[in-house]
Amino acid sequence: MRTLELAGVQVPIIGQGTWRMGEDRSAHRNEVAALRQGIELGMTLIDTAEMYAEGGAEEVVGEAISGLRDQVFLVSKVYPHNASRKGIPQACERSLRRLNTDYIDLYLLHWRGQYPLEETVEAFERLREEGKIGRWGVSNFDVDDLQELAAPACATNQVLYNLEERGIEFDLLPWCEQQQLPVMAYCPIGQGGHMLVNSTLKQVAARHEATPAQVALAWILRQDSVIAIPKAVRPEHVTLNAQAAQLKLEATDLEALDHAFHAPQRKQRLAMV
Repeated sequence: MRTLELAGVQVPIIGQGTWRMGEDRSAHRNEVAALRQGIELGMTLIDTAEMYAEGGAEEVVGEAISGLRDQVFLVSKVYPHNASRKGIPQACERSLRRLNTDYIDLYLLHWRGQYPLEETVEAFERLREEGKIGRWGVSNFDVDDLQELAAPACATNQVLYNLEERGIEFDLLPWCEQQQLPVMAYCPIGQGGHMLVNSTLKQVAARHEATPAQVALAWILRQDSVIAIPKAVRPEHVTLNAQAAQLKLEATDLEALDHAFHAPQRKQRLAMV
């Protein structure tokens, strides 16, 4: 699988998301198995957050990476209401305990909150100096937020990006590319499957003997500086996600998708879920 540099480490362009994991105990075994399967298939970047199932997803991840920690690039996120000088180290310790590890490779501010960015950065840097985290970054930041942050040490910006939500292409994505700031795309195949029944997307998929979800991922990955973090629990979906890294879309495919899912013509409010 193609890789790119994130936080000083080469990581796969397709990782694994965990939003909604840990919410249903009856699904726990399947969720752990899916993450372990994904690691075996090369999707060794795993993204989670203390918000997901209020720590439940981190517990799933902790079990999934048991015995495999050295193979995994682990990303987690801190709630904005915990992003203070005192709150961040406490939140990080709780996440480390749930993840059953002594360090997080990349620790993100989930979105902006009440605390000054300088205070959050100071706390992040202290964690980095202590070896609790490798690097830090942000999530759901628009251009003005990143400009205010003005921190070369920021390793990534994780945002909503898919065929239906292309707003970042107008200004945020070009700005991040100019700053050599990798972007992590969450919900890259949309939510609830609505996007995946689009007739054009299905036609492109049929031409490549692929699934609409694989085409949606390949479309995201046409950008050299973007990492996709789809979530999957069913074994066949995990396999299909990993295989999407090999799918190369033609210019005619991209033109058809542009016609079906329009690129932004003006600045849009940053979309979030």
